[in-house]
Amino acid sequence: MFGLLFFILFTPGVSEFLCTSSDLELSYTFCDSTAHAFKFNLTPCSIMNKSVWKASLTWIPRSDITFLKVIFKVWYNGAKALHWKEVICSGADDEYSVCGTLKGETIATAFDIKGARTKFPQGNYKVIIQGFSDDSENNMVMCLNFTMIVKQDAF
Repeated sequence: MFGLLFFILFTPGVSEFLCTSSDLELSYTFCDSTAHAFKFNLTPCSIMNKSVWKASLTWIPRSDITFLKVIFKVWYNGAKALHWKEVICSGADDEYSVCGTLKGETIATAFDIKGARTKFPQGNYKVIIQGFSDDSENNMVMCLNFTMIVKQDAF
């Protein structure tokens, strides 16, 4: 069986559709100023009757990933709904495979997103995910701006 691996160089501000269905539409753009070798997939493209989404990520970072702090910001219909920070890689006893990746190496991973247990009300969601290579949040290594449109209530 043959596998095809490819990288897409995205230009900042150009939207990339992840998926669209009768109940959900997902897309993202980069919110920093340079292009990235990056690919993200999510299945199923539905929020109805699903407890887990399957995600895959392929990325070539522009700097070493010895320290990584991730910040999630979520807005629902224009109102701030969540602000969460987490240190993913600290340089010691890191549990994630992305930790220790060197600049230019390929990160290829698959994971589950269990947030699909949440019943999302109909509306527009904006999710900003920022990754920093320092605790002071000065060295941004990635910034993604996701748009999620829930077309019908999941209850």
